[in-house]
Amino acid sequence: MSEETRLRRHILDISIGDISHRFTDILVLGSGAAGLRAAIEAAPGAKVVVVAKQTCEETNTLYAQGGIAAVLDVGDSMEEHTRDTIKAGQGLCQKDVVETIVSEGPDCIKELAAWGARFDRSGKSLAFAREGGHSRARIVHARGDATGGEIMATLVRKARSLENIRWLENAYAIDLFTDAARHAQPGGACRGALIHLDGALMAIWAKKVILATGGCGRIYRETTNPSVATGDGLAMAYRAGADLANMEFVQFHPTTLYVAGASRALISEAVRGEGARLVTAAGREFMKDYDPLGDLAPRDIVSRAILREMSKTGDTSAYLDLSRINHKHFAARFPNITRLCESFDIDIGKDLVPVRPSAHYLVGGVRTDLEGRTSVHNLLAAGEAANTGFHGANRLGSNSLLEAIVMGRRAGRRAAQEAGKRKKDAKPVPLPPAKAGMWGAGASIDLKDMLDSLRSLMWRSGGIIRNGADLNRALSKIRFWQAYVLPRRFDSPRGWELQNMLMLAEIIVHSALLRKESRGVHYRSDFPETDNKNWRRPTITKGLSRPKG
Repeated sequence: MSEETRLRRHILDISIGDISHRFTDILVLGSGAAGLRAAIEAAPGAKVVVVAKQTCEETNTLYAQGGIAAVLDVGDSMEEHTRDTIKAGQGLCQKDVVETIVSEGPDCIKELAAWGARFDRSGKSLAFAREGGHSRARIVHARGDATGGEIMATLVRKARSLENIRWLENAYAIDLFTDAARHAQPGGACRGALIHLDGALMAIWAKKVILATGGCGRIYRETTNPSVATGDGLAMAYRAGADLANMEFVQFHPTTLYVAGASRALISEAVRGEGARLVTAAGREFMKDYDPLGDLAPRDIVSRAILREMSKTGDTSAYLDLSRINHKHFAARFPNITRLCESFDIDIGKDLVPVRPSAHYLVGGVRTDLEGRTSVHNLLAAGEAANTGFHGANRLGSNSLLEAIVMGRRAGRRAAQEAGKRKKDAKPVPLPPAKAGMWGAGASIDLKDMLDSLRSLMWRSGGIIRNGADLNRALSKIRFWQAYVLPRRFDSPRGWELQNMLMLAEIIVHSALLRKESRGVHYRSDFPETDNKNWRRPTITKGLSRPKG
């Protein structure tokens, strides 16, 4: 069986029975910052449908604590922000992309403020925080450590005020409709998506589709991501023929609360920006041993340092010492973190806070240009699901929300412009005949056990510190699981999510094996040096419908 055939699991092979049909100009899959900003931008001149996997607010954006990095302080400059971003990206950032996104960021933040976003202020001026890798304080935040919640509330409020936007919540996007025969482009043309809603199937036909489905952090046992972050959009795009780029670059946030019974809640990097220090249980500060920037070193360095200290001490975590920060100031600056710690009887005024790294952000994604366009005609992508070349090999803190709102706006504008040139509604493509007896054929799989096994494997072998032997063993195991999971036909999102995650896990591990060097968030203990001669370039995984070789 060929590799393409083995990997292919086109959802249209499901017994689809009778499905309903809906037509729109632009279909936005995902309701985070990128998706909603795209919908808002497109709505004045186009009919838009937004599909949310759960409620429209339940996205990675909601949980973002730190803020948005942007040049809004008079003492800052676009050149400095660009330089910091490129330095963090370790040779893989596209300079023109960085310059464009950095330059458009301030205007996007001013738009959010005009729509009602209340960013924190110091007197009459915006309050700025500093995070690791930034040469100065330029992080705009809201409600202390609830920036994501404020942005989501603002974007949802704005989007719901626009008549041209329609919503489908608690709707699962299963797969994209493509029609290679009707378009000369190698990846074909995207015509819409198959949606699972209230136990039934719906075909939504669209002139343009924008993927804003976020990342795939739930592939890992330890992650800050919510339950929706299973990489569905990435897998759909790949099956439709879109190229993925730099999938080996998965960023781990160094400091998430590590307490039995607690979710891996983020302890914002801004806490260290305010003066917190990483220490061992004995109180020894260790970050200066690993980087001159100490606790404000880039995230990949901090994550590896914590793992190494854990190995030395035999402890299950490192600790944050907050004793240098005024207790009242901390509670006002980080109210949610304060409440979180108090709920586990941690007194931030005197107790050390146990932390360890968790999977946080996919730096790779669906390869796009500066307008959000992918290698599949009519398909665009923005936000964490996309790879624009902005982050390079390592995302700079708080640059993710910046990219999401800038590229969401750009993708929405481009989609609306191109959809407006097509006068006729999107036209359905012929669907394959229904196959009898396929619904529920995956019932013999223990989904929880399978998912737990995959997440543990990815944490052990595809995580922060990697090596070729472990990666090869992981790849073999994933392909064994794929052999009996991918051919099955499930009838609910849990099964489809598992299939998507198995597909993406293989791509991540395979990409990590290909990159025989260490760069940014990708660290190979068997290739610890950066190899600019051979690997100062992206890794590209061609979509399944693209010609190989």
